[in-house]
Amino acid sequence: MANLRDLRTRIDSIKNTKQITNAMKMVAAAKLRKSQDLCINSRPYADYVEKILHTVQVKNRNSTHKMLVSPNSNGKILLVIVTGDRGLCGSFNSSIIRYANQYIKNHPDKTFDLFCLGRKGYDAFKKNSNVVQHYYNITEDITISSIYSRRDALLDLYNSGEYEKVEVVYNEFKSAIQQELQCKQLLPILSQETESISTIDFLYEPDEESLIEELCIKYINVEIWRILLESNAAEQGARMTAMDSATNNAIELIDQLSLLYNRMRQAQITTEIIEVASGAEAIQQ
Repeated sequence: MANLRDLRTRIDSIKNTKQITNAMKMVAAAKLRKSQDLCINSRPYADYVEKILHTVQVKNRNSTHKMLVSPNSNGKILLVIVTGDRGLCGSFNSSIIRYANQYIKNHPDKTFDLFCLGRKGYDAFKKNSNVVQHYYNITEDITISSIYSRRDALLDLYNSGEYEKVEVVYNEFKSAIQQELQCKQLLPILSQETESISTIDFLYEPDEESLIEELCIKYINVEIWRILLESNAAEQGARMTAMDSATNNAIELIDQLSLLYNRMRQAQITTEIIEVASGAEAIQQ
């Protein structure tokens, strides 16, 4: 059994850890508030851009635009993996990595290349998988203009003709304590039948293909932007929850060790009193 000094040192160490995890929880809570607002506010715009594109797409089924039709139906699959740059956020990163590994194993007839957004995903796959591109610090400045370099790199790979499709794996933000793992096909853009599509014939200006080109680029911009916002909000929520759990566990462990410390100290004092009394009695005799 540990002596009193070792126990006291351990209690002090856990108290220091509790202060760190509590501070990280508060920082994550502050970041979550901002990222959650950005995430929720981006959804209506992203949904409307998607709706417009699908409306035009349904009305122009004969379009052979490169973003609507796969350039190579028997090519490789480019898997975009969106993770965080840091840990201490529960299963946020590990669930994505585990899903991506399982997804690759479930398609042994396909060849996969990986496009990693986030340090954790790149670190997990760089040794055993073909990572063709990777980016760090993806959540520092999430704006439409900030994602252009990543979009261009992604489109260059897709337009090379090597790939059948591009799929993205990420965590979608649901609430501060809940994230939902998503696997979505980004390219070629899938057509979706919706009841709200207008039956009116459209007149295109300047022309149909130019409009589809512009809508496709805007759709990819908005989708990458929205996915990064969703992932960032989900990461902050996961980190806040994980640090809150760690803080509560530290408090519980401190209470248990403090109780043990007090019992051991009481036993030690009782032993010393008995020894003093026995010595005094021996001297009197």
